[in-house]
Amino acid sequence: MIDNNENILSKDNSEDVLLRVENLSQYFKMGRQKLKAVDHVSFDIKKGEVFGLVGESGCGKTTTGRSIIKLYDITGGNVYFRDRRICAGTLDYKEAIKKAKNDCELQIDLLKDEYKNNPTSEELKDRINKLISVRDTIIAEQKTLMAEAIHDHKHGDSIYAAELVKQLDDEYLPELEALKDSNPELYKETLKKYRHERRVAKHSRFITRIQMIFQDPIASLDPRMTVREIISEGLVIKGIKDKEYIDNKVYEILETVGLVREHADRYPHEFSGGQRQRIGIARAVVMEPEMIIADEPVSALDVSIQAQVINLLNDLRKKLGLTILFIAHDLSVVKYFSDRIGVMYFGKLVELASSDELFAHPLHPYTRSLLSAIPLPDPHYEKGRIRKTYNPIAEHDYSVSQPSLREVSPNHFVYCNDEEELKYKKELGL
Repeated sequence: MIDNNENILSKDNSEDVLLRVENLSQYFKMGRQKLKAVDHVSFDIKKGEVFGLVGESGCGKTTTGRSIIKLYDITGGNVYFRDRRICAGTLDYKEAIKKAKNDCELQIDLLKDEYKNNPTSEELKDRINKLISVRDTIIAEQKTLMAEAIHDHKHGDSIYAAELVKQLDDEYLPELEALKDSNPELYKETLKKYRHERRVAKHSRFITRIQMIFQDPIASLDPRMTVREIISEGLVIKGIKDKEYIDNKVYEILETVGLVREHADRYPHEFSGGQRQRIGIARAVVMEPEMIIADEPVSALDVSIQAQVINLLNDLRKKLGLTILFIAHDLSVVKYFSDRIGVMYFGKLVELASSDELFAHPLHPYTRSLLSAIPLPDPHYEKGRIRKTYNPIAEHDYSVSQPSLREVSPNHFVYCNDEEELKYKKELGL
C-alpha cells in the first residue's frame, strides 16, 4: 500500500539525496487504542543542506528524528540513507494484505447475490476462483516485501560490517601473502594494521553515519562519566583500543567545539548548560558522521547561548561537510539556519518548501498560524499584529475529497485536497 506522498517526493530523486523518508509511521499503544505520533510522513534531505522540521510541542518532530536513527522500531514506511534501507516497518504491507482479503470477500458476496438463483453455476465458481487467485497473488507479493523489509531493518548493520570486512580481506590478504617471506618486518607491521582495521570494521554499524544531538543537555550526559569517557565511548564501542589515538581525538574535538583539553577530566555537573550542549555536539561529531539530527539543541539554553550554539553548528556544517536535520519550534531560528523547512501538525507533514518560499508564501492555514505568532522587535508592528488561530474542523472539509501532500508550485508541497489545491494555486497566480 503506497501513499501519494512517496511518489510525489521521490520523482525528483537525484544522486545528491542523502536521506529519504517514505511514508514513515510511528504508532504507540495506549491500552486498546493507538497514538499516531507520526503518520505517513515523507521527505528527503540532500547532501550538505540543513532541513528544518518545525511544529508545536507534541506534533511528532522528535519522534520522527528518533525513528530515523532507530531509537524506535518504526511502525510503517521506509528510511533510506545513501540509497540503503536502514529502517522499515510492516504497517503498509499488513494493510495491503487486509485490503486484498476484504475486497475479495466483498466481490465474492456480490457475485453470490448475482447468482443467488443458481449457486452451483460453473461460471460463478470460475469467477470466484479467479478472485481468490488474485487475492493470493497480492498476499504472497506483500508477504515477500514484508520479509525483505524486516530483514533489512534487523540485519542491515551486520551486512554493512560484513561488506567492510570483505573489502579489507580483499585488499590486505594478497599483500600479506606476498610480504610473508619477502619482507618479514613489513609483514608484521601490515598484519598489525590489518587486524586493527578489521576489528574496527567488524564493529562498524551503518547507522552510526547518522548521529543525534539531544534536546536536554543535562539528561543526555551520564553524570558518572567524565567528558573524556562520554566523548570517546563511541570510539571504544567501534573497536578502537589505541588510548593515545582516543585521547588525541578527544582533545581535537573539544577544541573544535570551543572547549579546552583541561575539560576532558571533568564531570558534566561542572559545566554550564551551553558547555554541556557543546559536549553533546562533540560526542556526535567525534564519530565523523555524514549527518546529524539536532533535536531542539538550543531550546533549553539562554538566548545569548543559543546564538553561540547555532553558529557552532553552522561552522561545523561548513568545516566537516555535514548534513543536518534541525528540529525546532522557534521559526526565527529555523529560518536563519535552514535551507528547506517542513511543517508538522498532529503527526502529519502539512507543508514543505524552501525557507524563503515558506515565509514569503505560506499556504497551509497551520503554517500561517505559526508565522503569525512570531514576535518582532517593532512596537508599531506588534501593536497591530493579528494572531491567527488554526481550527482544522473549520478550515477543512475532507468529506468528499481526501487530502494528500501535493506539489502546489515547484518544490512547494502542501497537505490538501483537490479543492484546496486549486485555491492555493489561484493564490499563487498559477
